Amino acid sequence: MAYDKFSIITSTAVPLAIENVDTDQIIPARFLKAVERKGFGDNLFRDWRYEKDGSKKTNFPLNNKTYSGKILVGGKNFGSGSSREHAAWAIYDYGFRVVISSFFADIFKGNALNNGLLPVVVTSEFLQKIFNAIEKNPNTTFDVNLEDQKFTISATGESIEFEINPYKKHCLKNGLDDIDYLLDMKEKIADFETAK
Repeated sequence: MAYDKFSIITSTAVPLAIENVDTDQIIPARFLKAVERKGFGDNLFRDWRYEKDGSKKTNFPLNNKTYSGKILVGGKNFGSGSSREHAAWAIYDYGFRVVISSFFADIFKGNALNNGLLPVVVTSEFLQKIFNAIEKNPNTTFDVNLEDQKFTISATGESIEFEINPYKKHCLKNGLDDIDYLLDMKEKIADFETAK
């Protein structure tokens, strides 16, 4: 499945200043029955977003019209818990393309990169600056420059570099998953086989 290509994303952000967000909170287990990657965004943070009667919890950031954008800013230790890939599917399907935190669980980070979602690790101090910028002005924008591997707070110009595996960087820039990457190299693989 191909994903959105990007090299630079400039967007507002949604703050989720909660630490230790696990994958069951991101997408509860009862919604893991589907095998296609569509529709999971509807149940992203389901138990935090909705009351038992199905009405929206007005105090939850994703339900607050003040916040919007393609960037989700989470607290420390985002994506802990079970290894469910559906957590990355749900965040991507909701419309986020970047998740910021000071620490990601390794399995979540891998799942995100495999599913068109860029996890950006920043220092705890810089993460607080991001939350402060959003609190000061919810319409403030951020630049995520994948090519230069740099995240910038547009209002202040403060930036921080982030790490990413070169292969995953190539895939995100070109909107490829692992299968697409191999298919993209079909001719080179055939040439290699005939050269044997």
